[in-house]
Amino acid sequence: MTCIIELNDNLSEKIHYDRSDYPIYIRRGVLSEYPNYAAPSHWHTDIELIAVLEGEMSYSVNGQIIRLRQGEGIFVNAQQIHFGFSDSRTECHFICVILHPMLLCAAPAYEQDFVLPVIHSGSIPFVALSPGIDWQRDILRQIHLIDQSKGLKTAPLKVQSAFSEIWSLLYENLPQEDPAANPQGGDLTAARNMAGFIQKNYTRRISLKEIALSGAVGQSKCCKLFAKYFGQTPNTYLNQYRLNKSLELLRNTDLSVTEIALSVGFSGASYYTEIFGKYFGKSPSQFRKTARPEG
Repeated sequence: MTCIIELNDNLSEKIHYDRSDYPIYIRRGVLSEYPNYAAPSHWHTDIELIAVLEGEMSYSVNGQIIRLRQGEGIFVNAQQIHFGFSDSRTECHFICVILHPMLLCAAPAYEQDFVLPVIHSGSIPFVALSPGIDWQRDILRQIHLIDQSKGLKTAPLKVQSAFSEIWSLLYENLPQEDPAANPQGGDLTAARNMAGFIQKNYTRRISLKEIALSGAVGQSKCCKLFAKYFGQTPNTYLNQYRLNKSLELLRNTDLSVTEIALSVGFSGASYYTEIFGKYFGKSPSQFRKTARPEG
């Protein structure tokens, strides 16, 4: 099954929480669910926690690559551009937990004193978690406890308890904020703005100049930022976003391949089919038959 992350126009991920009334998402995943063993670059206002169960993967946070092996994990702070991938296309089984910080805000003082200092810190985009470090091992243990609670009637209470313990461990062990430790803040904002521009305008022909202008940078800087934060060129990012949008139409409509190609911004069916095959390893028609076997 192909797993596609749904993104909002500003590149933030649409989180489909496990329950509509609690901002909690818990799942076990495998890297091969994603096209080319790579999740799309994304960010969200939630906290993301990963624990590797089997295998290994690379994890990019704001362009910094972290190698995660079996037994290890990562804490990703809010609003950081991140994605997991494997250049060698090797399998990785993992737990993914996404929690909104509002779960920790039982009172305004909690939010002001303990939550905001962490999520607004420019020097703490992520923490790699190693079982060889006591407090990080405790966080990994809490991630597993959250995973085990899924499906229980009292899951929201158990998750909130575990999340509070994780946050306490992070708060106690993270370094003091360094006002000069966030030189890339402007670059990160520019990268988000340019990705958001692509997502809002992907159906029409857009130029590198327009993409760069949306981030208030030059074209050369634009390409460098896409390479750093997304690991690809602006044009490749644009094509992959168009392809991902086309999957929704292949699954859920009876539009022809040509109609779909044009509606997501490709110049024609031939080029669309060529790019689709390179990215997904099958033609649009083959994907449609797999996604809609009843048809």
